[in-house]
Amino acid sequence: MNILVVNAGSSSLKSSLFLTVEGRVEATPIWQAQVDFTYKPGEALIQTRRRGGGWEPFPSVSPEGGIGQLAPLFQSLWQGEGSLLPQAAEIGGVGHRVVHGGSLYRQPTLITPEVERAIEQLIPLAPAHNPAALAGIRLLRQLLPGIPQVAVFDTAFHQQMPLAAALYPLPYAWAEQGIRRYGFHGINHEHCARRAAEILNRPLEELRLITCHLGNGCSLAAIRGGRSVDTTMGYTPLEGLMMGSRSGSVDPGILIHQLRQGMSVDELDRILNRESGLKGVSGLSSDMRVVLEAMEAGHARAELAFELFVHRLRSQIGAMLMSLDRLDALVFSGGIGENSAPVRAAACADLGFLGIQIDPVLNAGSPRNCDISTSDAPVRVLVISAQEDWAIATACQNLLQGE
Repeated sequence: MNILVVNAGSSSLKSSLFLTVEGRVEATPIWQAQVDFTYKPGEALIQTRRRGGGWEPFPSVSPEGGIGQLAPLFQSLWQGEGSLLPQAAEIGGVGHRVVHGGSLYRQPTLITPEVERAIEQLIPLAPAHNPAALAGIRLLRQLLPGIPQVAVFDTAFHQQMPLAAALYPLPYAWAEQGIRRYGFHGINHEHCARRAAEILNRPLEELRLITCHLGNGCSLAAIRGGRSVDTTMGYTPLEGLMMGSRSGSVDPGILIHQLRQGMSVDELDRILNRESGLKGVSGLSSDMRVVLEAMEAGHARAELAFELFVHRLRSQIGAMLMSLDRLDALVFSGGIGENSAPVRAAACADLGFLGIQIDPVLNAGSPRNCDISTSDAPVRVLVISAQEDWAIATACQNLLQGE
């Protein structure tokens, strides 16, 4: 069975084609595509590659056309010279990353008209992401009629959090209206937990983990026995850690003050989501690599942005620890978590009292899917590659085969 994965965002799309061999999805996709709708004014960047090959350009399209105009990209899998598949029917299922499933969905779900309507009704909770997911679902339904499609929800993993962790200290009537903490990045947090159990060679059910998904968006999860018991993101992906361009948690009184000063809701939304975080503090970029380069060159605000990022990360690691009765491993994943040795070193500095001690040589050596702790550290520190597309393909395959 071939599984096509579609990960549609507000300004980009990633897609992968995975081959299933003997009931297991291969870890390396046989085809990948990346679309950046913000590449140039009036032009989007599309690249594809086959397993083992480099990235190749694909004819550009207009950013204004969105995902709906990408039919030729997917059709190139089974049509034209050099197509990978003899026919579209070689694709056995399509898995979609859907950011928000609300309280309705706790597991991968076969997409029906009812599910599609629910995703649409949840757009107010994820206005930048759920519309893109719907566009991908509708396009693939047109291109692959009769092929089952599966929604894998980023919020699902956190839906079993205790109410004390899930609810806000607001009027309870608001909770009855759906205002609660949903959490995000659940696909990768769950993947990291399972991968950590494999690396440590211990049953997932006995592990106590804190997983750190650090990228342009950042969140932590406290995982007890394979289940999320707390996380840093909440009603929206804006809560919690300082991020690339998002503020993370701030005093709500600041927001009330700015509104009273005449700032519009839309302007406040834009600043909190697009002009804050690393970008807002440094004044340079939302990319941690740029911030680190500037910091090394003596840029004072870049140094401040780094220190603020690490301070908030360490603070929230401490908060997650309070939902566990011990800690077996601290896991770093995502673009920053996997690639930034300075962030990992700073986050773990002086945490020997918690049993955390990383080996500086291992930390600096571009580690992947391995343990970077010192040999005698009671708490292990792991670096695990985010494999959201593979996790989505696996969930899709399991559902379609009834596992």
